[in-house]
Amino acid sequence: MGALHAGHRALIRRARRTCGTVVVSIFVNPLQFGPAEDYRRYPRDLSRDLACCREENADLVFLPKADILYPRGFQTTVAVGMLSQRWEGEHRPTHFEGVTTVVTKLLNLVRPDRAFLGQKDYQQYCLIRQLVKDLDLDSRITLCPTVRDADGFALSSRNRYVTKTERQQALALYQALSTGKEAIARGTRRADSVEKKMARVLDAGHGLTVDYLACCDARTLEPLARLRGTVVLLGAIRVGGVRFIDNLIVRIR
Repeated sequence: MGALHAGHRALIRRARRTCGTVVVSIFVNPLQFGPAEDYRRYPRDLSRDLACCREENADLVFLPKADILYPRGFQTTVAVGMLSQRWEGEHRPTHFEGVTTVVTKLLNLVRPDRAFLGQKDYQQYCLIRQLVKDLDLDSRITLCPTVRDADGFALSSRNRYVTKTERQQALALYQALSTGKEAIARGTRRADSVEKKMARVLDAGHGLTVDYLACCDARTLEPLARLRGTVVLLGAIRVGGVRFIDNLIVRIR
């Protein structure tokens, strides 16, 4: 959605290493914002974004307008069932339908052989992977690692909103998820025990609101009681007026 940063650059570089032609779409999608969310003030810097794409050797930048993608009389939306109803879907009820609708249109218009998505929006990746499978779309979805600052803070376009103090508060989410990952590495297999350890980090006077912390199956995003296989630790918090999401993937032998 624009306001490109090092995380987006990493996606373009991965595509550049893998593919003969690289297309970057930039579109602040109104369908995925709720009525009280930040569509109007979402950061936009097209000239800087285009310079970034040029520096990373993208071949084409696709810049659709909202009234072209959603012309007068537009009525059709695309929804993925169970995967969209938990976690982010519970807290942002209209968000994922907006995401899956616009991604379906973008994939149909661009027809990429491969699409590269960042792990930070892990639930979004799972939905798009399911969407492509269910609708027989001819694109391979590739997950790319979250790009972080040196202290572990996940890069996001919305990070421009926060003060240094708020950023330090928000860093507690990554620290909580890391605590959960360490607990699993030490042998903890009860999900409720891991979730309690993560929650204690966020309860330690950070002045934030927790939307959820969960240990889930990495494919279905269903909450687990006993941890096994590949697990994703999901978390979402609010600091001031800004919402942060993050995740860590843990593979258990």
